[in-house]
Amino acid sequence: MKTSDHDEVRGKVRTHYAKIAEGVAGTGCAPACCGSSPERSAALGYSAGELADVPEGANLGLGCGNPQAIAGLREGETVLDLGSGGGIDCFLAARQVGPRGRVIGVDMTAEMVAKARTYAQRVGAANVEFRLGEIEHLPVADGTVNVILSNCVINLSPDKAQVFREAFRVLEPGGRLAISDVVLTGELPEALRDQPDALAGCIAGAASVEEIEAWLVDAGFADVRVTVRAESRSFIRDWIPDSGAEECIASATLEATKPAAACCAPTCCG
Repeated sequence: MKTSDHDEVRGKVRTHYAKIAEGVAGTGCAPACCGSSPERSAALGYSAGELADVPEGANLGLGCGNPQAIAGLREGETVLDLGSGGGIDCFLAARQVGPRGRVIGVDMTAEMVAKARTYAQRVGAANVEFRLGEIEHLPVADGTVNVILSNCVINLSPDKAQVFREAFRVLEPGGRLAISDVVLTGELPEALRDQPDALAGCIAGAASVEEIEAWLVDAGFADVRVTVRAESRSFIRDWIPDSGAEECIASATLEATKPAAACCAPTCCG
């Protein structure tokens, strides 16, 4: 895909999610079009207690899982959320890493970043910040992050291999990925393949498990695990009703680690 095509895809996605951030009715097919009810959030893996801990409005119903639930976050860690949206996963992560920890959300939609910053200010979340940027070109320094989260966003990127290379760059040695995203489990119907709403709605941009595993390995990651959640068909069915999307798309967890630094001097091994 040419650079101009990449920019066109990003432009369509950015416009779509800007409308969601601004509360425009009838935005179209996307996880958020189904709402953010307690029942839908529970289906994604969020508990009632977790939802009670996030600022009102931060849960936009945009995810396909609960990545911080599989991240094993520890106090004092630095966490990066790719495509942070309204900030729900950032705020949940911030509670786990505590005041000595830090959470950075990156989103390419200015309206989403503004919304999330408002929520952070409202609840006094001093250990959370939101940055405007593309996940293919992260505004984050090399080797400064312990854990990377993302929730149904990487599928929207026109250059997923570059996303994983950037993730590898900003993670410190031993750092890890804990990602929820959609994967292709069958052949996507042609009617969905070129549909703009299907792209912005986390369907048309999905890649296969094999492609994702190869991109992660090529980026340098180890301990790569992609786990498909078959039960996710129950909510994917509602994203574009009567399209059959649930027969070829499923939510999955993506986990991997950046290998620890190798011994580079005679004395470092004792």
